[in-house]
Amino acid sequence: QVQLVESGGGLVQAGGSLRLACAASAPTFSAYAMGWFRQAPGNEREFVAAISRSGGSDYSDSVKGRFTISRDNAKNTLYLQMNSLKPEDTAVYLCAANPYGGVLRAGYIYWGRGTQVTVSS
Repeated sequence: QVQLVESGGGLVQAGGSLRLACAASAPTFSAYAMGWFRQAPGNEREFVAAISRSGGSDYSDSVKGRFTISRDNAKNTLYLQMNSLKPEDTAVYLCAANPYGGVLRAGYIYWGRGTQVTVSS
């Protein structure tokens, strides 16, 4: 069982930045691919970014060039640096862990509860 706890959300003006963190209680954190997803009210959960066990990354088209995913295996922590934020980035951001590898946009079985990001115009 892996427990994930997100932090770093908040209210920011358009054009600003936030850095999200996800602390994982997994002794073998480095064995998981990790991802960030988001869900806005009335919308389905959508993929944002993911990072493989070896450090390869994947981004949705809507955030590519603005967001950067990274991981610190020594600290069991996943990060999402979000720059040039837009009002349409407003959502609850959730981190997730994938023990299977393979495609980075699927296979997530452990989820955090999320952190709210609100971008004002």
